[in-house]
Amino acid sequence: MELLCINRAGLSSQCNGNPNPKEKENMHLHLNALSLAVAAVLLGGCATNEEAAAPNMLVAAKVATPPVMDGNASDPAWASAKAVTVQLEDGANFGGTGKSTATLKAVYSGDMVYFLVQYKDPTESVRRGPFQKQADGSWKQLKDPNNKGGDDNVYYEDKWAMIWNIDNSIAAFDKKGCMAACHEGEAGKPYGNKYTSKPGEMGDIWHMKGQRTVPLGNVDDQYLDSTRFDPKTAPGAGRKSDPGGPEYKGFGLVNGKPEFMNKDGKAANAGGTFFMIDGNQVAFDDGRFKAGDEVSSFLIFPLKGDRADIKIAAKWSNGMWTSEVARKLTTGSKFDVQFNNLDAKYGFGFAAFDNAQVRHAYHFDPLYLSFGK
Repeated sequence: MELLCINRAGLSSQCNGNPNPKEKENMHLHLNALSLAVAAVLLGGCATNEEAAAPNMLVAAKVATPPVMDGNASDPAWASAKAVTVQLEDGANFGGTGKSTATLKAVYSGDMVYFLVQYKDPTESVRRGPFQKQADGSWKQLKDPNNKGGDDNVYYEDKWAMIWNIDNSIAAFDKKGCMAACHEGEAGKPYGNKYTSKPGEMGDIWHMKGQRTVPLGNVDDQYLDSTRFDPKTAPGAGRKSDPGGPEYKGFGLVNGKPEFMNKDGKAANAGGTFFMIDGNQVAFDDGRFKAGDEVSSFLIFPLKGDRADIKIAAKWSNGMWTSEVARKLTTGSKFDVQFNNLDAKYGFGFAAFDNAQVRHAYHFDPLYLSFGK
């Protein structure tokens, strides 16, 4: 039988019979070296896999059957996805701590990607600036007495947001996450502004609004650019909305009474809702309400076109928000992140708002989405 012998040069030509003692010694030496080399390759492969499953890497599992969009985390599709835990801090409320813990999962099927977003929130906040009937029969809108402008933390709604780094255009994102676009303490606003550093840097904002977009099944699709704050021309600084809105419109008091009421005639705090779907409003009938009753102060509208790309089913229960989110992998919009390369990773940030207009609890470091095979 012909044998393949190993000599000092490595693999030799064929040889006959048993190797001599010197050849045997060389064989052992080079087998050991080969074993170490193979081990190094294997360990390198393990390191790569560990990197792919790093704590900040959300891996979307490929599934044959997508989740049913009902706000239920027990859907079988989610069982195949590994959760990423995200610690959030430095926000308002959250039981006085300003902190929460979120878990994220992702799956994809066909031309769609799905996310399961869950985070702890001790209260469901629904009283977004309602009108309240007073003991003397008058009406007033409830507002945070400490709100100095766009900073209500008492009468608001629950929200969460993601910011995606479109085409890796935000240069500092890999180091700072969405903090690369945060500018606190600027004149003109009590909390600060959001904008990117220079033209061409863009982020895709996914903004869940518990009272304004969730009831109609949408996440508000917005975007971020480098526009600086100006109180007249750019009050939102770099934060803008995709075409296809608005998502809501507020209304005021007319002759001292709310302009509209919901057609069911119910007080929001007595079986009604703190939002009013456009088309359900009717002329206000003050005689239907008693002191202490509250009613909505805004209409909500279905989003359309580019702004309606992201669908959601969300529920709050037992101190936890659960959102199921769906979007096409590619939308074709310049304002959206395009998941068009399943071998790439996509940077994003996540934040949650507990009854807060702007003071969100956030994660300091960037997160990434990748796609499993």
